Amino acid sequence: MRLAFLASRDTLPGSPTRRVDAFEHDQMMDFLEAAFTRHGASVEAVSWDDASADWAAYDAVMIGTAWDYQDRLEEFLATLARIEAVTRLYNPRALVAWNADKRYLRDLEEKGVRLIPTRWADRVTEDVVAAAFADFDTDELVVKRQVGAGAAGQHKLHPGDPVPHMPEPMMIQPFLKAIVEEGELSFIFIGGAFSHALLKTAAAGDYRIQSCYGGQETPVVPDDADIKAAAHALSALEAAPLYARVDMIRAEDGTLRLMEMELIEPFLYPLQGPELGERLYQAIAARVGTDTKGS
Repeated sequence: MRLAFLASRDTLPGSPTRRVDAFEHDQMMDFLEAAFTRHGASVEAVSWDDASADWAAYDAVMIGTAWDYQDRLEEFLATLARIEAVTRLYNPRALVAWNADKRYLRDLEEKGVRLIPTRWADRVTEDVVAAAFADFDTDELVVKRQVGAGAAGQHKLHPGDPVPHMPEPMMIQPFLKAIVEEGELSFIFIGGAFSHALLKTAAAGDYRIQSCYGGQETPVVPDDADIKAAAHALSALEAAPLYARVDMIRAEDGTLRLMEMELIEPFLYPLQGPELGERLYQAIAARVGTDTKGS
């Protein structure tokens, strides 16, 4: 079996503009290569916008570290369509297109998944922000892009703060102190089965938990209730994707609320789940053996 791991030019080794967090790409490749090699298979990292790539030469393509997709979404989706026409793509293009716009959270909420309270705004103005402060009865808001990743274009606001220029559609949420008091819990699922979990915490004085902002990750063994909450969120999908990262935060009542369901290019934290490479190999091998092309 030959797998392409879909990357971006700024995550590939040797790139003159390599991202500061591209070491996460290296970790994923290390674990995948070790597992695939053990089974006589191979995995190659390929930039998604590589015009010379022969996608038909691969038994499957897994979206991996394509971490610039949100700024070139239509081009990215067009590339996925070309890939899906000639080989298997995980996760599928239709699921990627749905997951790329955070309004997917509204679909999940309609199916009973508990979320952080959210206002959706095509345009953020002072009046919109003032209404959000009043509706949520809070003195801290977080404003995020509806199509975005890695906290890019994200703002934390207090009453009276100037409202930054935000040309994109945004989502507005109350800031939950649990993000700095406990952290964000991430649950990794492979083929619909729980793999491992970790706690992501922000650097002192920050609230963003991504590694490029100094965030740290610690493996955890979640209790059954927390795993059940994450699995419930995932079960709202029509079918289990090859991989999913369910990011959750604890509400004041002690229950977990969904922050994001990452189905496109999530980092899957192999250091916190050493069996990840093998789990992915087995899940992909099973699907390659049973799926029809492009499913």
